[in-house]
Amino acid sequence: MTDLAERRCLPCEGGVAPLSRVAAEEVLERLDEGWQLAVDATSIQREFRFKDFFRTMSFVNALAHVANLEDHHPDLEVGYGYCRVRFTTHAIRGLSENDFICAAKIDQLPLA
Repeated sequence: MTDLAERRCLPCEGGVAPLSRVAAEEVLERLDEGWQLAVDATSIQREFRFKDFFRTMSFVNALAHVANLEDHHPDLEVGYGYCRVRFTTHAIRGLSENDFICAAKIDQLPLA
């Protein structure tokens, strides 16, 4: 099976069903343990912690670069020393493989 971080996002304009809770839980096991499945299974989220604002913003900029390359964008909450990242596929109101591909790519970013 191909590693998630090596895959590319495919355009999703709707018309497909979101991943079921069981399918999402299976794919979630392939990500860093910091990722959490939402109670309603429509999104995944993770909080990243940093020593200072500069490192936080450096991470956010790197994350934005990945998101733009994949054309799949998370919701972010950013503050001093933290960034909360939430992925969902808005077009299908739930999770798609794209969410997990981007999360895997974010897991590869340096956190120092």
